[in-house]
Amino acid sequence: MESHHHHEHNHRLTSLNKAFIIGIALNIAFVIVEFGVGFYYNSLGLLSDAGHNLGDVASLVLAMLAFRLERVHANSRYTYGYKKSTVLVSLLNAVILLVAVGIIIAESIDKLFHPVSVDGSAIAWTAGVGVIINALTAWLFMKDKDKDLNVKGAYLHMAADALVSVGVVVSGIIIMHTGWSIIDPIIGLVIAVIIIISTWGLLHDSLRLSLDGVPMGIDTQKIQQLIMEQPGVKNCHHLHIWALSTTETALTAHIIIDNITQMEEIKHHIKEVLEESGIQHVTLEFENKEVTCNKDCCAD
Repeated sequence: MESHHHHEHNHRLTSLNKAFIIGIALNIAFVIVEFGVGFYYNSLGLLSDAGHNLGDVASLVLAMLAFRLERVHANSRYTYGYKKSTVLVSLLNAVILLVAVGIIIAESIDKLFHPVSVDGSAIAWTAGVGVIINALTAWLFMKDKDKDLNVKGAYLHMAADALVSVGVVVSGIIIMHTGWSIIDPIIGLVIAVIIIISTWGLLHDSLRLSLDGVPMGIDTQKIQQLIMEQPGVKNCHHLHIWALSTTETALTAHIIIDNITQMEEIKHHIKEVLEESGIQHVTLEFENKEVTCNKDCCAD
């Protein structure tokens, strides 16, 4: 069972590594094309969007770097290795997304008060390519987006860009047929609101993990109850749960048992049920008599 799980984990890492490499290559190519078209047609919109897409390339590179750092072995200075880097990168990516939204809002408001004529046809065709590139990249991360915050961040970046590109296509077509350049900033503002709503959860979860909060999906009280339901366990206190990385969770606890000679057997059962609950790294301290829980105890 362990070897099967290890095989699945390695397969997933390999699959995600390929997804990041493909996504980075596709988006770098698109940024070059978009910069070229924007420069040729003197389109500030396309040049700005190319700069935004370049930021997304940087985010993908950071996320891939975090996955590689996660596999670096622990040492005497970093006893957990560099697993926490995945949490820091997911937080950074959430911030980058919000900064990008801020830029979109600022540019849209500026265009509302200072409208400029643009080539609707060139914008629509270039943005149409962007829809395909970004949607394809988002699809590469879609199946794993709920398993890891970095993958979710990459997915949201690409999905948001695809949405932006759809908006640009629509505005380009409308401008091409009506000449209403004001449509461009209006659609930009609508898209910015949608991105903020979709990004807020990523920012919240990343900030929570960076502060060693209990990962989403894990109920501390239920975990404590689960431990206390195991045979031989009388009580559980000093329970702490936090994220080692965006995919691994750790737990420490003091366990009070009746018979200290059964410690190894009880420890095995507790670790088994906790792993089934998504907690992989467990450190337990056993006691054979009641103790007074001090202020560090988090179990209410």
